[in-house]
Amino acid sequence: MSAHEPTVWQGGWWRHARRCDSPNFGPRPEGTAIDLVVIHSISLPPGEYGTPHVEALFTNRLDWDAHPYFQSIRGAEVSSHFFIRRDGEVVQFVDADARAWHAGRSNWRGREGCNDHSVGIELEGLEGLPFEPGQYSALVHLCQDLRQRYPVADIAGHEHIAPGRKQDPGPGFDWGFLQQQLAWPNRCFPASLGAAAQRAVHPGVF
Repeated sequence: MSAHEPTVWQGGWWRHARRCDSPNFGPRPEGTAIDLVVIHSISLPPGEYGTPHVEALFTNRLDWDAHPYFQSIRGAEVSSHFFIRRDGEVVQFVDADARAWHAGRSNWRGREGCNDHSVGIELEGLEGLPFEPGQYSALVHLCQDLRQRYPVADIAGHEHIAPGRKQDPGPGFDWGFLQQQLAWPNRCFPASLGAAAQRAVHPGVF
């Protein structure tokens, strides 16, 4: 634990996030190292931003009859550790020391069940569409602080840990920019990024 950590973390709660507790979590397997960050995208209804529905979903308060799309996810009990809104606000639902329910059936580099050893970060957005500068800025700062507290060795998208089943965050997410800003080695990122990892930096993000 670094000297910097007590000013950033209160247990597994990030001090820069707004806390909104979810009941959808559990303990991690004993002795599990938290070594993976998984990036997702979500918007409810899909493509609509700034609504209260994501927070309602993760806290089991979503009105399933409020929109026709919600019938397709009716009864879902899910959560993510963090949610980054379009304006860069970060909301935290689950203590990062605990196991959130974000990955589902998943495998990363031969290891099944990514919920056990990962931190899930949802970006408000729709797969295939771009994300906002404020979201990248918040994501970079969060990932940096996560790596100070936990032995994070890898970062991947939901599409990488559940290929064929999930497509988020999708081609609108700039992995190359994230890698450049974090300055983490290539081995930390999915090998399949290819040309996307060589994209130019977004102007004006910082």
